[in-house]
Amino acid sequence: MDSTMARDPAGWETGTSDWRRLSRRMLLVHPVKEVIRFFPALIAIVVAGSSGGQNWWGLAGAGLAIALGVLRWFTTSYRFTPDQVQLRRGLITKNTVSAPIDRVRSVDVTASVLHRALGLAEVRIGTGAGEKQLRLDGLTAAEAAALRGDLLHRAAVEAPEAGAAESESVPTGEAVGVEDAPGASYETETVVYQLNPAWIRYAPFGPAGLIAAAAILGVGNHFLNESGLGWGPHSVITDATNHLERLGVVVAVLAVLVVALVVVVVLALAGYLLAFHGFRLSRDSRGGTYHVSRGLLTTRATSLEIRRMRGVTVHRAVPLRWVGGARLQAITTGVKEDGHGMSTTLTPPSPAAVVERTADAVLGEDAFARPLQRHGAAATRRRYTRAIGSACVPAIVLGVVAVAVDLPQLWVAAVVVLLLGALLGRSRAHWLGHAVTDRFLITRSGSIAMSTNVIERRGAVGVTVRRSFFQRRAGVATVGLATAAGAKEYPVLDVPQAEVGKLAAQIVPGHVEQFLR
Repeated sequence: MDSTMARDPAGWETGTSDWRRLSRRMLLVHPVKEVIRFFPALIAIVVAGSSGGQNWWGLAGAGLAIALGVLRWFTTSYRFTPDQVQLRRGLITKNTVSAPIDRVRSVDVTASVLHRALGLAEVRIGTGAGEKQLRLDGLTAAEAAALRGDLLHRAAVEAPEAGAAESESVPTGEAVGVEDAPGASYETETVVYQLNPAWIRYAPFGPAGLIAAAAILGVGNHFLNESGLGWGPHSVITDATNHLERLGVVVAVLAVLVVALVVVVVLALAGYLLAFHGFRLSRDSRGGTYHVSRGLLTTRATSLEIRRMRGVTVHRAVPLRWVGGARLQAITTGVKEDGHGMSTTLTPPSPAAVVERTADAVLGEDAFARPLQRHGAAATRRRYTRAIGSACVPAIVLGVVAVAVDLPQLWVAAVVVLLLGALLGRSRAHWLGHAVTDRFLITRSGSIAMSTNVIERRGAVGVTVRRSFFQRRAGVATVGLATAAGAKEYPVLDVPQAEVGKLAAQIVPGHVEQFLR
């Protein structure tokens, strides 16, 4: 990398830069990617060629895939203008994708194992939740780091008053270097959260670990089937299953359950390591962004602008809550989610006390130490009636089947289902509540998927009040804070009718009082 690129990665100091190609090291990456991409087709070509005596077909197919990879490097270029990042691709028809600097919402830096071995990284520039990211795949790690910091700094300059207002609430902490993070800014940053390796014990109880376990299980099952160790008629697993069946049904079922539990736990631990190894949440020295770095094999660095954050959500779902764990997500605008909420993750499953301290540090306020206001007897009754009412359906089905097949044990199961419904209602009533501070609305609800949302009132674009038929009869209503961030609306469930107007006026002061007279 030349010295000009190191000092001014985008060329903004000298005006519009010339079209540049990505690093020449991508000539080693693109062919590998193309071979992997066309691997099923290459296998089919090899099989077809072998059966016809044309063994060279496989080599020809692999050569074509490699040629496509090389061609991709020659036909891809990028440049920077004073107000845009532009990416141009194509051989005959040139397609140019642009990302306006003033609309940059997030800059993510990703590095796979191959990228890291070659000192490369991929930069993904997001300009809005509903738009595709611009991807620069093939910058050097130093270029990616410099570009990320420059893009976020220039985007923040477009709204200095918002950035200044929000940066005042950002806490301080221990200053450390971040050279190990992919695409790190190589500046002094303030660490807000650092993953403790001992917290891997929460992996089997969190959603990310289970999702990764399912993915690993799918890939592993395919490998086992191909190697003869899977579920085929003469496989090792099938032989072991047949042996267990000969020992008896009860022993076989218990053995399968134990093996399944061990497999899920091991895969969840592996998935947690792959996704969250080295997880760190830090704030840059200029106070404009939070940086998240994580990953074992493929490392990722995500940046979230503080001026676009509207709050946080602490998730304490079952079974994570049973072991005293929680996880934290940001409520922010302009970030396109990946389907699992990983783009806005601020902490992986960790001790609940640590997660709440991290949330308070991000918010700049001790929001989670504040007691929540209860919603009264009517809301409590609705928690019980809805939970027990839902349990009545399977309980009735079990009772009918018990009579039809003369199996009294099913009556016990029906009673257990009703008891579980009552316990669920009790749990929902226990966790329901809300509070209003000078800056935030705090709302908590749920049981199986219990969560606490802390949303900045200044980010509210409106307030909604909904009353269903049953809510009107119970004398309660749902008050929702509408915002452009996150889930778009954050409801406060079953607020007593006498408190609805007061709460709505607190959420959006000065706008709803005229409708409540």
